[in-house]
Amino acid sequence: MKDQQVFAMKLAKVYPLLVAKGERKGRTRQEVDQVICWLTGYDQEGLARQLAKDVDYGTFFRQAPRIHPNYTQIRGVVCGCRVETIEDPLMRQIRCLDKLVDELAKGKAMDKILRNGEETATPAV
Repeated sequence: MKDQQVFAMKLAKVYPLLVAKGERKGRTRQEVDQVICWLTGYDQEGLARQLAKDVDYGTFFRQAPRIHPNYTQIRGVVCGCRVETIEDPLMRQIRCLDKLVDELAKGKAMDKILRNGEETATPAV
């Protein structure tokens, strides 16, 4: 039930919260957008279209052009859950975005956030 509530939230309501989290810590909207686009495969125009269409969060991720293959490298705790142990693929992707924005807000370097240079092999879980 809780998952369904997250999936049904409007992207247009969640997006400003993600941006605000980054901006409170001195990061920019462009950096938040870069993280979102890296994870989902949307370009800037695609992200803007999804916001304008007022899609829900679940639809935003289901319609994503390409979830980045390195998303499996995202680990840690967000919202009280270890992202690498979340079984529902859609919820895992959503929580991975939360984790990426958390890392951004904590001042982590963008190349580390985007898992550049890390292996793309899926780790054993």
